[in-house]
Amino acid sequence: MRGGAVVTALAAVLVALLGAAPAQAAGYRYWSFWQSSGGQWAYATQGPGTARPGDGDVIGFRFAVSADSSDAAKPRAAAGFGEVCDRTAAKEGAKRVAVVLDFGTPADAPDGETPPAARSACAQVGEDATAGEALAAVAKPLRYDSSALLCAIAGYPRTGCGEQVSGAKKDGASARPSTAGKSDGGGDGVPSAGLIGGVAAVVVLGAAAFWQARRRRG
Repeated sequence: MRGGAVVTALAAVLVALLGAAPAQAAGYRYWSFWQSSGGQWAYATQGPGTARPGDGDVIGFRFAVSADSSDAAKPRAAAGFGEVCDRTAAKEGAKRVAVVLDFGTPADAPDGETPPAARSACAQVGEDATAGEALAAVAKPLRYDSSALLCAIAGYPRTGCGEQVSGAKKDGASARPSTAGKSDGGGDGVPSAGLIGGVAAVVVLGAAAFWQARRRRG
């Protein structure tokens, strides 16, 4: 094969490999857990079963198709304590925790289900209560799987738990590797730098061979 044909063939390989890259990776449908930090939502660094909010804290839960803490969908309501708990009087031996629930968009809902309206409630619980216990005080029934993953809040959704969802990105959601099961393939629909760099290097080497062949003929 002549040098020019080699370059042409290698370029075709590059185009084919880039064209074969996935158009959109899968996400996961699940409840994410948030805490208020300076009046803004921050992805919780602990699960609701171990996090212990203090009196006057705000916790939030958002149901969405998302993938990891870097781009999970936040609750859309403000992370404020006053508007949720102002009417709940303080009580000795208890703490008040504002609980914000965002059931997501219709696009995030499992087939055949409609998300309930977002709502907030003030949980008055024991001083040592976890975020999960505060949630249970205002949003039963809760459903967990065998790995203690929170599957449903206030009975929503009826079935499923952290299942993989493929296809186009949904409104208000993300589609990148998930806390429920991260893919090694990247998951953002963009060819990896290693793939592009490796194939490009092959094309460059082919081009070099082509020019060397021309110099020998000259």
